[in-house]
Amino acid sequence: MKLVMAIVKDDDSFNIMNALNIEGFSVTKLASTGGFLKVGNTTLICGVDDDKVDFVIDVIKKQGHSKKQFTNGINIDGNNYSQPPIEVTIGGATIFVLDVDKFVKV
Repeated sequence: MKLVMAIVKDDDSFNIMNALNIEGFSVTKLASTGGFLKVGNTTLICGVDDDKVDFVIDVIKKQGHSKKQFTNGINIDGNNYSQPPIEVTIGGATIFVLDVDKFVKV
């Protein structure tokens, strides 16, 4: 068994959860915040049999969408001067697949 953790845009979370539920997967939703852009994300976790991991990842890929957006430059040295905007890709999904040593449902 594996634990699939997917960090997705808040806007995509409902569609991803719905698609996974339709396919028979239970999903837990956690609110999270990205460290780079400091915007709200959703972290979805799902226990999956080993042979279903690729299928779950495909569902997440089909429902999660990425786009490009401009944001203010990041000031890493503490000086107070204006940074030019930079283009970043937001959305899509960041997916982790972890081994599960033990699964207990009570």
